[in-house]
Amino acid sequence: MRDEWMIRGKVPMTKSEVRAVSLSKLELRPDSVLWDIGAGTGSVSVEASFFLPDGQVYAVEKKPEALELIRKNVEKFRRENVTAVAGEAPDVLSGLPDPTHVFLGGTSGRMREILDALRRRNPAVRVVANAISLESLGELVSYLKEENLDGEIVSIQAARSRSVGGYHLMTGQNPVYIISFGGEESPWAEESS
Repeated sequence: MRDEWMIRGKVPMTKSEVRAVSLSKLELRPDSVLWDIGAGTGSVSVEASFFLPDGQVYAVEKKPEALELIRKNVEKFRRENVTAVAGEAPDVLSGLPDPTHVFLGGTSGRMREILDALRRRNPAVRVVANAISLESLGELVSYLKEENLDGEIVSIQAARSRSVGGYHLMTGQNPVYIISFGGEESPWAEESS
């Protein structure tokens, strides 16, 4: 889904290239219950909802401007299976159905608390987190070690072209670390054994 299709404002947004890899790592199923924590514009929520004909997405966001953008993007793309949830995680999670999948776009410094809450609700939850700072990456790596969890870390850095005169120059985007762990075994795992 093209970034320019989203209504944006000044709220951070997971860019399309990073979103594509993150959605792939989520391993969504048609009936998944996805929590998008720190949902920003709702770009991950909206795009993920197209993969969930029988599922539901809960876009959790504490900033009023971002919540309004989520609502506008949900309306623009006619996504009836996306619900905007106002408030800060993990405080507002108790009223939601248990997640099968979680995308962490922002944690407001409460990463460990959120991860613990997720795993209490569903020990087999599939989690994908995006980190742009080394401190956040370090915190996630430490969490995986301390909890004895197998995780995968992918570093992605995309570049986009821009026109300058009659030429096209590449402009690098910020590198993003995509950390994923948990989830159920693939339904196709036994077939390939």
